[in-house]
Amino acid sequence: MRIDQMERDATVVDFTSRLMAGLVRTGNAAVLRQALPEALPWITFLPDGDVETLLAELVDTARGAVALDNLAPIALLLAQWKHSAEVYADPALLAILTREPEGDLGPVPLPKPVE
Repeated sequence: MRIDQMERDATVVDFTSRLMAGLVRTGNAAVLRQALPEALPWITFLPDGDVETLLAELVDTARGAVALDNLAPIALLLAQWKHSAEVYADPALLAILTREPEGDLGPVPLPKPVE
């Protein structure tokens, strides 16, 4: 990627993150919440509380990523949340990952010291 393209992309992400942060700060997060399914259709499978968490993390991560001139954290965050949605979308997988363990699993060994 050329440096001028990267700078333009960073400017757009900076604007977008500041706009989102302003909407959240002024109590207009509902507007973002309504628009989010258009941008991220898979959020349909996330519980409502998780969507609110996603939105807050997205705003914070976007602002931090722009400050570092590194947009990779935004892509990573979106991929992680998409994987969460994939789990919620599959009832069998969700059951496996959220089941309570049967019985006592025994003591947890202490970690080995780092040399």
